[in-house]
Amino acid sequence: MLTTQTKPVIEASHLHKQIAGPGGILTILRDVELQVNAGAAVAILGASGSGKTTLLGLLAGLDTPTGGSIKLFDSDLSQLDEDGRAALRAGRVGFVFQSFQLLPGLTALENIMLAVELGGDLPQSKQIALDTIDRVGLSARADHYPDQLSGGEQQRVAIARAFAARPEILFADEPTGNLDQNTGGQIIDLMFSLQEAHNTALVLVTHDVELADRCGDHLLLDDGVLKGQQ
Repeated sequence: MLTTQTKPVIEASHLHKQIAGPGGILTILRDVELQVNAGAAVAILGASGSGKTTLLGLLAGLDTPTGGSIKLFDSDLSQLDEDGRAALRAGRVGFVFQSFQLLPGLTALENIMLAVELGGDLPQSKQIALDTIDRVGLSARADHYPDQLSGGEQQRVAIARAFAARPEILFADEPTGNLDQNTGGQIIDLMFSLQEAHNTALVLVTHDVELADRCGDHLLLDDGVLKGQQ
């Protein structure tokens, strides 16, 4: 168990992932065991190519394992099809990516509103988006499109989008990887302040030890094997 809290939101057991490569079968993950409890902050460290992003995708139900099981909110993901997994995530799971992944044809505010609407809160979507973009200090940039924003501003919008629907879990994939050190530090502070305010479980993958140190638990993914607290 990774935290003192008692309610697991993610449980992975004997997780394996293999893919077919030019030289034969490539094993990416080997017998991974992981439990994340409500409100916990867990960092998964590892070098580039170690399988961190693959593991994150499996835990979120964006990909399927070769073997083993994953429970998300007590639901066995192997029993759900793609639509079922998407329905399970709706309004309960948020994502922050290294590459921001904002929709270029929508303003900053509209990107956040869309996330709220997909979470099911249609009547209040604009007000929630306005409140959230203010929380990340970008009210003056609400009507700007992604290509009119700096990298740090785009990541602030991405974080606002992720938290606007009040998710129970936030998955973050190298959230500061495309930012300079100063901007990255500000983004880290923002992400953790929102995580604590909403008691959101945070699972992030990174090779940045300083970022990992902000989490309560550290795990190391090495050659497909997830090792215990560091």
